[in-house]
Order: sequence, then structure tokens, then C-alpha cells
Amino acid sequence: MPDRRDDLDSWLDGRIDPLPPPPGTFELIKKRARHRKYRKLAVGAGAAAVVVAAAVAVPQMVNLPVLNPPTAAPAANGRSAAPTPSASRGADTASSASSEALPPSAFPPVPAKFRPSSVTFIGTMTGFVIGQAGTPGHCATRYCTSVARTLNAGRTWTGLPAPVTGPADGATGVSQIRFLNGPDGWAFGPQLYATHDAGHSWTQVDTDGLRVTDLETVGDRAFALFASCTGTGAAFATGCTSYTLYSSPASVDNWTPVGAATSGLSGGAASMVLTGTRGYLLAPDGMIFSGPVDGSAPWHPVKAIPCPVGQPLAGGQPTGALLAAGSAAHLIVVCASSTAPGTQQAKHVFTSADGGISWQNAGAAPSLGLATSVTTTLDGTIVLATGEGIDVRPAGSTTWQAATLNGLAPAKGFGYVGMTTDAQGIALPANPAVGTVWFTFDGGQTWTPSKVSR
Repeated sequence: MPDRRDDLDSWLDGRIDPLPPPPGTFELIKKRARHRKYRKLAVGAGAAAVVVAAAVAVPQMVNLPVLNPPTAAPAANGRSAAPTPSASRGADTASSASSEALPPSAFPPVPAKFRPSSVTFIGTMTGFVIGQAGTPGHCATRYCTSVARTLNAGRTWTGLPAPVTGPADGATGVSQIRFLNGPDGWAFGPQLYATHDAGHSWTQVDTDGLRVTDLETVGDRAFALFASCTGTGAAFATGCTSYTLYSSPASVDNWTPVGAATSGLSGGAASMVLTGTRGYLLAPDGMIFSGPVDGSAPWHPVKAIPCPVGQPLAGGQPTGALLAAGSAAHLIVVCASSTAPGTQQAKHVFTSADGGISWQNAGAAPSLGLATSVTTTLDGTIVLATGEGIDVRPAGSTTWQAATLNGLAPAKGFGYVGMTTDAQGIALPANPAVGTVWFTFDGGQTWTPSKVSR
């Protein structure tokens, strides 16, 4: 009987020729490799900033000089840091082209006891906060003003250099921060500082004794309200007798009045909101001024809002009327009673679909909590910050609901709320000592705190 193992051994020892791949396989592999390369390049190029602002032609030219910058600015960890080269313009994040590839240890840590007083975001991932940190008397200079940055929507934070000045104190110090893009940012309230190298160095802009009470950015420009005020301490934006709207190209510090109509506005409080194509200024007398953001024409009065603006809070936000813009034509204003017993305050919402020409009553907002800040999204969701929490009216609904807070609610509620997209937003507790920035990723219905720390 023949041994079948001999046949098997012969078959195993024989030469095996691999089968050729199906036609077109190598071309498909090359095509997919090219696509992966293009996607990688696109991601590296970054996304666009979401902040908005406004600009106009300037009949009156008043060039404000930049003060001599310090040789070094204190980093957020209390150590001095020499200026470093600017990141490439056009990137989404402040230093995404140069810093995201570096390990976290390449940046200074966030100091202990960080108390953020203002937050600004570029896109959905990159944000900056400014505030006081560390222990007075043990900081890099006699000031403890600090800046921190996140590149991942608050999951981690790192330190950055900060303006060499203290907190808001009458006519001196800063309390607010805004970034337009990676390189260009501003710290203000009441003084004005600018950076054009992604926050690595800051220079003071001479405002000729005026206090900057509001600043917003869009396109390639920044806009600010320069005011004559007498408020002391942290209440730097109180006791203001006149406001003038100024504008500057983002990459330089050449601040000039926007025009005659928005110069020398008298009264107690003023605020500004900006969209991608138009800007809106709420004057102390309740008049809305509007103009294009590309600098092609001056701003002009539109119509008064349906309620008094009220007196300003310490940082300049009106107490009687909170203005927000969802698009170039869609505005909302929350009218709040000027006097409120305890934590109750009557609030009514008005909307405009034609840039403030006409207003419609959109009903009452919850009365619990004193209104501090309002924002609206492109889809129509309204988010209201109060001294008690955050209230939300979802798009397409007429019913308000209290937002869910994942964590201990701040004792004094929230002082600021803003939405970067229809789904994502940020909020700050009214008390900076809490040391957190709150995030929402579901249209304002749920909020989670992020501790500003390493």
C-alpha cells in the first residue's frame, strides 16, 4: 500500500507561487495614501476663529501710540519669559503649528490658586483665560496677573506670559482677554495690552487716559469701547460719562474712532456684539448703532431697544438690558428690572429679525437669579447666565429649563456665558476664586467644570 505521507511531503516541498492581486490594487493603495496625506495637511492647517467684531471708515484719525514694552513678561507660573517668535498666521490655534508638537513639559505649569476673570476661545479647542494667580508678594513681579491656555477644550491647561500689570483697580490693571486668531490678542479692562506673537509678549497701548470697557474681534480687526470713567477699585467701568467706539487692524496697534455717530455717547452703560458681517453697539440711552465689519462705511443709529439699559456692573455690563446676536440680522435683548428683591428679577426677552429695526416680545425668562450675561446661537437657542445658575430656551421652544450642572454650583452663580457653536459653549462663575471654566457640548443643557490647572 503506497505511503500517503510521501505524496504530502512532495506537495509541501514543492514551489508555491503567490497569486497576483486583483487588477487595480496597487493604484487603489497609492490613491488612499495620497488621501491620507491630504487629510493630514488639512488638519495641520487648522480651522477658523469663531469670534466676531466690527469696523468702519474713520473720518477722524487719532493714532494712539504703543508704550515701551517690558523686556520680559511674567509667565503664568510666576516666572519671567522672554518673547518668542510668533506662530504662523492663518492657523486655528494660538500656537498650533509650533506648540502642539511639543510635550506639555515645554510650557510653564499653571500656577496654584488661579482665579480666572475672563475667557476667550478660538474655534472649539483653543481657549485662553486671564486672572490673578499665585500668592501676592511671591509672584514674578509685584503683580500676579496670569494667563493660561488650553488646546483641548479644557481637558488640560498650560501657562503663558501675561501683561505686566495688576488686576482692575480704577484706571489701572486688566481683567478681560480676547483673541482673534493665533497671534493676535488683547488684555483690557481698564488698561489695554496687545500681543501679536500668540501671547508670548505683551505691550501696553496708550489710551490717553480712557478706560477700555469692552473689546470684541472679527475678521481682521478689533473693536473697543474707550470710556471716560471715575469708578474705583474693581468697579473700573462705573461712573462713566462718555463712550467712543474705536477700531484697529488686528496685526497692529493703530486705534482710531469709528466715526462721529459713535463718539462721545453719554450715559451709564454700553455694550457691543459682533457678527461675521455686522456689528452692533448698545448705547447708554438704549439706541442701537450698527455698521459693517469690513470698514466700508461708518456706523449709524438704527432704533432704541424696548427697555432702559440701566447702570453698569463693575466690569461695564449693563444691568437693565443684555444684548446678543445670533447672526447679522437676528438680535435678542433680555430686559431686566432695575430693582430686584433678593434673588428674584423680572426678565423679558425681545427678538429682532431685521437688525434691530423692529422688536417682538418673546415672553418672560425665569425670574430666579439676577441676569448677568446672555448669548444666542445660530439655530436660535438662548442661554442666560444668572446669579443662581444657567437657564436655557432650546431652539424652536418657548419653554425655559434650568441647565444641569455636573458639579457643585458656584455660590454666586455665573457672570458670563457664551456659545462658540450651536452645541458648544463656555461659562465663568461670578466669583473668580472658584477657579473653573464651565463647558457645555449639548447646546447649553448640561455644563461641566474644568479646573484651570495642569
